[in-house]
Amino acid sequence: MSKDEYLITDAPLKALTVFAMPMILGSFFQQVYNMADSIIVGQFVGSSALAAVGAVFALMVFITSILIGLCMGSGVVFAQDYGRKDFAVLQRRIGTAFIGIGIITVVITVLTACKMDLLLQWLNIPVEIYDTTLDYLRIIIVGIPAVFVYNFFAAYLKSLGNSVTPLVYLAVSAVVNIILDLLFVLLFDMGVKGAALATVIAQYISGLCCGVHVILKSEYARNAFTHISIRAEDIRILFSYSFYTCLQQSVMNLGILMVQGIVNSYGTVVMTAFAAGVKIDAFAYMPAQEYGNAFSTFLAQNYGANKMDRFRQGIRVGIITSAVYCAAASLVLWIFAKKLMLIFIPESKTEIINIGVQYLHIEGAFYIGIGILFLLYGLYRAMGRPQMSLILTIISLGTRVVIAKAVSVSDMPVSGIWWAVPIGWFLADTVGIICYLFYRKSLKR
Repeated sequence: MSKDEYLITDAPLKALTVFAMPMILGSFFQQVYNMADSIIVGQFVGSSALAAVGAVFALMVFITSILIGLCMGSGVVFAQDYGRKDFAVLQRRIGTAFIGIGIITVVITVLTACKMDLLLQWLNIPVEIYDTTLDYLRIIIVGIPAVFVYNFFAAYLKSLGNSVTPLVYLAVSAVVNIILDLLFVLLFDMGVKGAALATVIAQYISGLCCGVHVILKSEYARNAFTHISIRAEDIRILFSYSFYTCLQQSVMNLGILMVQGIVNSYGTVVMTAFAAGVKIDAFAYMPAQEYGNAFSTFLAQNYGANKMDRFRQGIRVGIITSAVYCAAASLVLWIFAKKLMLIFIPESKTEIINIGVQYLHIEGAFYIGIGILFLLYGLYRAMGRPQMSLILTIISLGTRVVIAKAVSVSDMPVSGIWWAVPIGWFLADTVGIICYLFYRKSLKR
């Protein structure tokens, strides 16, 4: 057995831990990417600038989630091909997926550039920060192609069991982002434009480095780009996985974006608290999210290799590990919510801090709900039923949007929007678990 085949040979707990830890660290650096702008802008430019960056962050997460979802879906197909040792097919599908997602990337980038004003109007951006938000958006969209390149090659490497290399390049770019943030914002006094420029430069560093590494080191990838062969069957399979995974990711972030628009209607104070709270929240549950992605690749390789006993063992290990982490994260967030808010917001802004703490206390207490949901997403992708991940996302985010909208048009306090989040998680978990108990019969082969 090759050392790269440990996901289908080593004990499930060991294999999942070895594979997941670099992915979690990589996501940590990704969050550093996202948080650096907010911390530096919030502390040294002002709360209005932080609100502008937070609003664009929600929009960009939605836009790039389409590309990330397509790359994740293709990565599941690559992992199954690798598990079957069907290397000729793997090689062929790499080129097909890259060309397809690349075309979509160009279309999305052009459309976003042409419709920026319309997007900001849809987000209910307050007049007093509209120009600042637009300045940030004009620069940050330049990084969309880099997001595609990095996530495509990272998904390919992870499908083969290599989660370390993407981590290295992401760590380097995160450090570059922080240095450039400090340089452009503090030294050159470029404000939100400097923060956006720093992020874009860092994104291209991670994307280009990861892409060049794959081309130089992977024979399958080199052959994929020198002997391109596009077949209808490959398009069908890649589309079936990538389309639903893309929809699941984009629907999830569209729901978040819609909630962002509702929150924005409450004014700059709530908007700023939400911008800081979301960054802390995303950082806290990030390990559970990346563990779910690692869990999906582990299951996909074993599913492709027809090792169903290991598949079921992996499910048990995943549930226990994720639950332990989520319980610990909830406890830490409950205790340190205020101190975490102070990273983004000056201590004098007590109203903003109190709203942010309330958000973190309500949502953070129920991380077990989203931990299970991330595992369910990964499980259904690996089983070849990515449409179920989409359905669960619609249930979770649909619940959140409906409740948030109801709160906004009534006299209920804004905390009602925060409570909508765990309610949506647990409804989706219930449906996902019931459906798995039904689908489980088909796994006995």
